[in-house]
Amino acid sequence: MKGNNPYLVVILIQAIYAAMFLLSKAAFDHGMNNFIFVFYRQAIATIFLTPFTFFFEWKTAPPMPFWTFCKIFFLSFFGITLSLDVYGIGLIYTSATLAAATTNCLPAITFFLALLLRIESLKIKTSSGIAKLIGIEACLGGAAILAFYKGPSLRFLSHFHLLDYHKGLQHQGHAQSGAWIKGCFIMLLSNTFFGLWLVLQAFIIKGYPSKLLFTTIQCFLSSIQSLVIALAVERDFEQWKLGWNVRLLAVIYCGIMVTGVTYYLQTWVIEKKGPVFLAMSTPLALIITIFASATVFGEIISLGSVLGGLVLILGLYSVLWGKNREHMPKGTQDVEQQASGK
Repeated sequence: MKGNNPYLVVILIQAIYAAMFLLSKAAFDHGMNNFIFVFYRQAIATIFLTPFTFFFEWKTAPPMPFWTFCKIFFLSFFGITLSLDVYGIGLIYTSATLAAATTNCLPAITFFLALLLRIESLKIKTSSGIAKLIGIEACLGGAAILAFYKGPSLRFLSHFHLLDYHKGLQHQGHAQSGAWIKGCFIMLLSNTFFGLWLVLQAFIIKGYPSKLLFTTIQCFLSSIQSLVIALAVERDFEQWKLGWNVRLLAVIYCGIMVTGVTYYLQTWVIEKKGPVFLAMSTPLALIITIFASATVFGEIISLGSVLGGLVLILGLYSVLWGKNREHMPKGTQDVEQQASGK
């Protein structure tokens, strides 16, 4: 059971992310400013994590060198603050389903960045290398389908939706194809920042293993960074008010469950299995989001979103198959290569 813990944790992580896609979209559709949303989210996460950090790691955490602190500052800025701000802009233009679908490009992006930083390898003369290369190309193809092809609407699930408000908004979003394409590429940019965050964490964790303090510091720095950006963009005090509505629910959920709990769990998984393993679990969030978007919010799911998501998933697991072959015992690989005439 101990060896299966990382697998159970990534399932939990993706379920939390699926709820984030839905609640964030609902909050933005109700007029929430996405820059203010990121600030509140990070501030709540910092408040939530700080007591746990003092209780569990304050006495045992090693001293943090100034250079390490600087690394964490820039890691927080690009991987969290910019990633979330850009993600919010993209989500306004698109839908929760597309947000979950484009996240499936994350493994290809993460692998490419890990390849550049020599964390991963690509041997194109081996079956594992070819599988990785095919997987990356499939991810790119899936992203192109999501951006440029919508196709007919699939109403087999949305017929049973529980809420009505989202449907009209979704029709408006689908009518503006230019905004949809723009939103898709903005989402890909957000995933690039997030992939960079996943990869670079692996370097910092090796030198500073206190994961909870590391996560809390990132949330604190990101809350300051996002506050500066939000104040520069939005100075209307009315936009900063939170009432007893979906906006408050989304902020609390994303602050505690996503930024507070999930970021710590991700750091744990990265330490155990590496950044690419974590990224490979992202199709689970798409499956959960498609079902919940259609049944709860009445979102109109297009054929293009489903096809693009399927192509992305095939690409992901092609890369995963290649990674698994690389970790096979060398003797097993040699036998298979001899049997195939290589």
